[in-house]
Amino acid sequence: MELKDTVKGMMSTNYKERMAAEYHQVKIRYERLKKLNTKLEADAVRGIGACEPKMDGTPACVLRDQQRIMGEYLHVLELRAEIEGIRL
Repeated sequence: MELKDTVKGMMSTNYKERMAAEYHQVKIRYERLKKLNTKLEADAVRGIGACEPKMDGTPACVLRDQQRIMGEYLHVLELRAEIEGIRL
């Protein structure tokens, strides 16, 4: 699934469809950020990057915090979906 595939759901008048689309958008962005963070960390371990690598000037610690918080948000959406019977 790609972000463009979630547009229809985000424009729905049904909140369950909008929530499912939001979940998929966050999940897509989370997975991309996770991949970037893994690459930055691996480069640092191999000695290619700095001890505290950056992406476009943003320190890796900020990107890791963003990933962690996005993961927590995904968990909240999953919990809510389970409670409300929303199929993700």
